[in-house]
This record gives sequence, structure tokens and C-alpha cells, in this order.
Amino acid sequence: MKRIKLVLFSVIISGMTMQACGGGEKPVENANDTIAVEEDEGFEYLAEQFADLKIVKYRIPGWDNLSMKQKEYVYYLYEAGLSGRDMIWDQNYRHNIEIRHALENMLNNYSGDTEAADWNNLVVYAKRVFFSNGIHHHYSMAKFKPEFSQDFFQSLLDATGGSLSEEAMRAMFDPAFDAKKVNLDREKGLVKGSAVNMYSPNMTEADVDAYYSNVIDTADQEPISYGLNSKLVKAKDGTVSEEVYKSGGLYGAAIDRVVYWLEKAAGVAENQAQADALQLLIEFYKTGDLEVWDEYNIAWAGATDGDIDYIQGFVEVYNDPKGYTGSYESIVQIKDFDASARMNVLMENVQWFEDNSSIMAEHKKESVVGVTYKVVNTAGEAGDASPSTPIGVNLPNANWIRATHGSKSVSLGNIVYAYDKSAGTGSAQEFIRTEELRARIKEHGTLGGKLHTALHEVVGHASGKLNKGIGTPKETLKNYASTLEEGRADLVALYFLMDPKLVELGLIPSLEVGRAEYDSYIRNGMMLQLRRLEPGADIEEAHMRNRQLVASWAYEKGMADNVIEKKVVEGKTYFEVNDYEKLRVIFGELLREIQRIKSEGDYEAGSALVENYGVKVDQDLHKEVLERAAKLDSAPYGGFINPRLVPVMEGDLVTDVKVEYPEDFLGQMLEYGDKYATLGK
Repeated sequence: MKRIKLVLFSVIISGMTMQACGGGEKPVENANDTIAVEEDEGFEYLAEQFADLKIVKYRIPGWDNLSMKQKEYVYYLYEAGLSGRDMIWDQNYRHNIEIRHALENMLNNYSGDTEAADWNNLVVYAKRVFFSNGIHHHYSMAKFKPEFSQDFFQSLLDATGGSLSEEAMRAMFDPAFDAKKVNLDREKGLVKGSAVNMYSPNMTEADVDAYYSNVIDTADQEPISYGLNSKLVKAKDGTVSEEVYKSGGLYGAAIDRVVYWLEKAAGVAENQAQADALQLLIEFYKTGDLEVWDEYNIAWAGATDGDIDYIQGFVEVYNDPKGYTGSYESIVQIKDFDASARMNVLMENVQWFEDNSSIMAEHKKESVVGVTYKVVNTAGEAGDASPSTPIGVNLPNANWIRATHGSKSVSLGNIVYAYDKSAGTGSAQEFIRTEELRARIKEHGTLGGKLHTALHEVVGHASGKLNKGIGTPKETLKNYASTLEEGRADLVALYFLMDPKLVELGLIPSLEVGRAEYDSYIRNGMMLQLRRLEPGADIEEAHMRNRQLVASWAYEKGMADNVIEKKVVEGKTYFEVNDYEKLRVIFGELLREIQRIKSEGDYEAGSALVENYGVKVDQDLHKEVLERAAKLDSAPYGGFINPRLVPVMEGDLVTDVKVEYPEDFLGQMLEYGDKYATLGK
């Protein structure tokens, strides 16, 4: 049935990219702060910047407070995650691993002139490819253009004994060939226009639709996640079949390594519920059986005791233009006890939020069950979660599991903290007009962003229900489903951020927190996020569409009352909120309409909302944003170097696990390429 999207809507805060909700200019002292992180004096969070990317380090606070068994458990989960790394590379594009191996060989073995401009350009290109797990940008989905010639690249291949297939070489240097990893423009063909390796190159959207129309049981109230762990391929005779990700199947070599470490993890799990869930995950990987995947998700959602948790598997479907196949990812988590305790109030009051939402009564859930929310500290990430990471996660995705068995929501506390510590202040000075607004965002922005994350994940994704007989949003809303789901969850958060109930519950000290987040959201949705687009481009990425849709719809609907004002001062444009209470009402109206669209499966209305408000860009404003952003001290996208977990061994026994903090992004990528290569060699 419905697969609710969870993590990945990105917000630009102080020039940083934050996937999921939230963020602010910098951490502020506040009794309601949701992050408790020990700070090492002298720890440098910002590692480097290149192209449009910022590389950040993060710490694992409280590591030495874990028991030896817990450290061992984390270590095995960490190794399992990285062992599946090659899968995301191949999923992203069929030539990615081949190109990566060629780049690794050059970087490890070239002994020629490393001071030349072409070599330096190749190094930057390689780092961009490593960051995106492939040759297409992790966010815009557009293919990177090498700033060196094909002849130079060939000379490096010759000098290092490397090789590249003719089509892979074309993929690198022909800008028109497989130009977009994920294309959401229906006129170009969602499948034919996408280079992502979840469909064979000869397939069309009509092929995909025809195949799934024959296999999906639309009457099933507890459907499996069709296509989640498979690639669709079309034979020469036109027949379509699934190549399943499993042991002995597609990606079998990588999956077997993941299973090896998961079996070790199951042996040192904190409790039986954790061990049982891991055994189901192992069975799923071995068999590829999606009914087992559902059993695993039910067991995982119910395994709420213990200090260690994880996300592991083929999870998010954003890289599939048709929304079926999940990208491989792994996040290993350690509970932040103090911060999680402060956020329990959201879990305890989730039914109140549902009952008091602005959505129609017939679309509200009578009982919101099994929602858990924790602040965690990340111990390691891999696949689609690394180097570019979410800051908040809500799982599982299957709507019927969430409705019946509940879900888990987490905020990645040390990731948010590291983002904040590495952030510059340039965007506040450039895009916020008055000192009053700057002071508000400085004092309340961090908390406002974190509450937005929490409300989006815990309440937003758990809210609302579909009318009986309505198919999944993927079926009814098609390529607009992701944008509308994230918009709905965003609007739930925005609607309640200006509710006095949050003050009553002790979650915020005053509604100034909500005002700060309204300021930030409108500024980002109307202007600041445009810095990540190429000149002349429309918006294709689902989360950017969501933010512009919400902000521009609210701007238009409030125009008569000047709720949001566009001001041009000394040639610079600003969008400022004049009436926060009226803006809250407008947010509530849009929330009600998007929930109606989802509940009724109203494709035409959903399409109109997204296309009219979320896609087209004011090109003059875009040019202005790019010119102003070029002066800032911070790249528009950020990602992370993972800590290194090093086991201390006595024979075959792990007696301790040490944490190291590498500082060289390229070095870590080459280390991973050497240690975790399982496919394509």
C-alpha cells in the first residue's frame, strides 16, 4: 500500500545543506534544546570545501560509556553497512563502479605531474563523484562535467594501466548521454529520461506500468512493497522480469558480506527483540522475499528497548523515477538519553496533534499508534545516507505497517550539531534584512528547526489516512507522490509551530521559536534554495519542489492581506512575514487540501499544485540569488567523513573498539574503495 517518504527534504541553513527538517544559524543555549553532545575542545568540524560541497566531521559522544558488548554490536552493524556500499554505486548508474575503479587506480598509482591544472581538476572531479556515489550530482541529479579533456583522462589510464569501456567513457564526456540520474519531467519520459540503474536502458514508463499493473494486487490491504529490492529488465522478445537483490541474485556478493556482519551483530544484540529482527533482515537478504521484509519491519518497529539501533536495507525510493525500488542505505545509531527524554512529550501527545490538525475530520486517524521518537548519535553511515546524510528519519515506509504496528522516528543529534558547528554566518547577513530578524534566528532558529524536524517526522508522517478503496499515493499521485507527502509533513510541522500548545508542553519557551522557523522556511522556499540550481533550470528534485510549493502558495494566498511581503532594498530582494497568525491559517488550509488530495487520490489537483507552484523558477530572482550567494563563505551542500571504528583483537575475540576521526575525505574514499569493494572486480 502506501509508502510514506521519510527523510530527505533538504533545508539550507547558514549556507549548509540539511536533509530532513531543521537547523539554525548556530547552536544556542536553551533548556529545550534537543541535542546533548560533548564537545572536544579544538575538534575541527569543517574538513574542507571544494566545488559546491562542504566536508564535515562528526563525533560519537559518549562512546566510552558503552559496554564492551554494545561497542562490539555497533562495530558489526557499522561493518555491515559499509560492506553494502557498492550497491548504491551500481543502483545510481550502471557505469559508476567501472568509472570509480579507474579514478581510484589513477589516484593511487599516478606518478606524473600532480601540480598541473588538469590533475587538480581531475582530483576535484573524483571527489565530487565519491561524494555523490556516482557521476551524477547527489541532489540536482545532473551529470558532472569534467574540467579536463578526454585525451588527458586517456593519458592517465595509459600511465596507470587502467581501462574504461567505450560507453563508460562516453558517459563521462558526452554531456547529452545519460545526462540526468532521475528525471521527473514527464515529457522527457520518467524512465527513458533517467540514467538510474533500476531499469534496463531499453525500458519505458509504459513497460513499467504494464508490468506492475499485472503483479500488484490492488485489493490487498497489507500489500508487499512491490519492486523494492529488484531491477526491472526487458528481454529482446519484450518480456519484462525482475532481477532480485539477494544472496545468489543481483548484488549477491555485496549482500553476502552484509549478511556476514549482520549475523555477528545478531549474536551480540542487546536483547532478544533486536536479535529476532536482525534474523528476519538476514532472511530477507538471503531470500529476497518481500513478505519477510514486512515481517522484519514489524519486528524492527517493535524492538524499542536498548541503546543501539540502525537503519539497514533498500529503503528510500526517491532515486526511482517510478517510486518502487529502494536505494541501499545504512545508519548506525546510539541513543542520546537526555535529549530523547526531553522529546518524549511528542510521543505522548501525538493523538492530540492529530485531533487538532486542520485536516478534515474524515481524514484524521482515530488512533495514532506505536510512534516512537528518539534523538540518537550516529556511529557510521553508508550507501544513500553517506556522505550526504539525513538529519531525521521516520520508518518503516509501508502505510499499513505504520498504521497497525507503529513507526520509529529519530533525529541524528551529533549530525545536526556538527552541521551547526561547521556553518558560516554569511547567509544571515546576506539574505536577512534587519538586525531584529537576525537576532530572532540567532536566538530561536536552532530550536525552531529541531522542533520542525521532530514534528515533521513524528506527527507529520504519522498523520492522516486514505479513504477506503483508494490506492497507494504511488499509484494515484504517481510522480507527484513524494513532493506531496513531504509537503504534507512539512505543513503539519509549520501549523503546530505557532500553536500555544507547544509552550504549554514545555517544548518551546515562546512562539518566537515558531516565528523564527516561519521566517526561515519562507526565505528558503522562496529564495535561498535556488542557489543550488543551474542558471535557467526549473525545479525537478521532489523536496525542493515541496518547499517552493508551500512557500509560493502561501505567498500568493496571503497577497491581499500582505501576509508575506516581497521587499527590494538597494537592489536586493527579501521575503518577510508580516502576519504570522494569518500565515499559520494559510498553512492549515494548504495542509487540509494536500491531505484531501492524498486521501482521495486526486491526481489532477495534486499535479496542478506541484506544477503551478513547485516547478517554475523566477529566472531574474534566481540570477540575483546566485550572484549574492557567490559571495558567501559556505558551500550550498554538505556531507560527512565517517569516524573509523577500529577493533582491538585478542585472537578471534574483539576486546575493545576504538574510535578514530579521519580528516581526509579523499583518503577515506580510497580506503573504502580498497576495503569494501564487492562488485565489478
